[in-house]
Amino acid sequence: MVQLVTKGIKISVITNYEGSFYKNYKINYAFTYTITIENQSKDSVQLLSRHWEILDALNSPIIVDGEGVIGKKPVIKPGEFYTYSSGCLLTSPFGSMQGHYNMINLASTQKFHVAIPNFKLSAVFAIN
Repeated sequence: MVQLVTKGIKISVITNYEGSFYKNYKINYAFTYTITIENQSKDSVQLLSRHWEILDALNSPIIVDGEGVIGKKPVIKPGEFYTYSSGCLLTSPFGSMQGHYNMINLASTQKFHVAIPNFKLSAVFAIN
């Protein structure tokens, strides 16, 4: 697990290798990740959007921007947390992801970024 706190918002990430399969005559490696967003601040916040940088050992980085996470824009009250799971496909058994969430403090209406720590994606058979 990797963790990082930005402006009172703690991000924790757990990853898992799910297996490989062929798609369009190319092998793909499937990974899932579970992220917990914990509000350790004194104000309620809302997650508005996300920005991802996905690094695949055999390809150029992929940038993904989108609204919310898994179709939701959760409001997280002080002392509460929100957990979701998602995944990605790589063309190699090694990679990583990092990025940030765009959030808003609902008390002050100030928007801010929350860093998502860099986390590794690696197939268990490929680890020395």
